[in-house]
Amino acid sequence: MITVVKAVTAPVAPARIRSLLDAAAAVSEVAARLPAGGWEVAVRISGDRELRRLNSRYLGEDHATDVLSFPSGDHGPGSHLGDIVIAWPAVVRQAAGFGHSEEGELALLAVHGFLHLLGWDHATKKDEREMNRLTLAALARSGITLAGARLLVPAPRG
Repeated sequence: MITVVKAVTAPVAPARIRSLLDAAAAVSEVAARLPAGGWEVAVRISGDRELRRLNSRYLGEDHATDVLSFPSGDHGPGSHLGDIVIAWPAVVRQAAGFGHSEEGELALLAVHGFLHLLGWDHATKKDEREMNRLTLAALARSGITLAGARLLVPAPRG
């Protein structure tokens, strides 16, 4: 189950966010990390001020960010995997800056946050390539393409 809370006005239907994460869950590598017997995720669409407050409180970084993930650490059957918080103003700014739709930017951030809940990260170039590859695979399942420079899968070096 995917619960969506809109704490700010955003022209996106909760059902669309649920369908984006369901599409991500259908990517084979992602599906392999999901618990059998169902799972839950909460998505909150919020503002810059809340993301700044959360980023400062939990990560010690005093600035707004576009998305934060809070994994629960529980991956048993029927478990709540965690929460994703997305800053709608960042969605609007970044979509305009990269030249693609707000829906595309929202999808990217939702999938990015979902992958973090499942243990993926982008601390190294190799990890970043894999996370980007999975994100693009999930977006393709939803029929979403991004502007060329927004999310690239860099070729491995060497």
